[in-house]
Amino acid sequence: MGIYREQILPRLQDKVMKRKGTGEVRRRVCAGLSGDVVEVGFGTGLNVPYYPTEVRRVFAVEPSRVCMQLAEERIARSNVNVELAGLTGEHLDLPSDSFDTVLSTWTLCTIPNLDAALDELRRVLKSGGTFHFVEHGHAPDTTTAKWQRRIEPINKKLAGGCHLTRDIPEHLERAGFQIEHLDTYYFEGEPKPFGFTFEGRAL
Repeated sequence: MGIYREQILPRLQDKVMKRKGTGEVRRRVCAGLSGDVVEVGFGTGLNVPYYPTEVRRVFAVEPSRVCMQLAEERIARSNVNVELAGLTGEHLDLPSDSFDTVLSTWTLCTIPNLDAALDELRRVLKSGGTFHFVEHGHAPDTTTAKWQRRIEPINKKLAGGCHLTRDIPEHLERAGFQIEHLDTYYFEGEPKPFGFTFEGRAL
């Protein structure tokens, strides 16, 4: 799985995560970002075109060297300074209480120790700063949730550790975040076990 995970998967995800409808979601989630931003799961830079002008710098947390290479062209077209700030969300080599906003788009499903990563994100976020997120996760209806549990083991192997059953708001609140705004919906055109979505902001 080494070559698949390191070389093939980043390129597949770059294509999949540009699917129809994701651009508008990224625009909504990035709205209101400002100052110095920590983006966990920077990926191939698909959020870069949607950064508001109020964003000064983005500190990218991304474990994949290939993803950062694929992001270079998008970064070069942007006026925002982007710098690699770490390989894993669980251990951020960043100062506490220093960042204005945090961004995560379809990333929290893949972090092995999500609670540790959220603790770290809360640590580096300034008091009054906001966490902008869109994630998929545990569906509210029992039939879809049952399918999520069945599919999850193989999905984790094929999709870089992606969990389908995480209740993202529950994890955020357990880490001490207060959810300011939350929309939940099934992503249009996505199979239901993969498409239940949490989109919002937390303080």
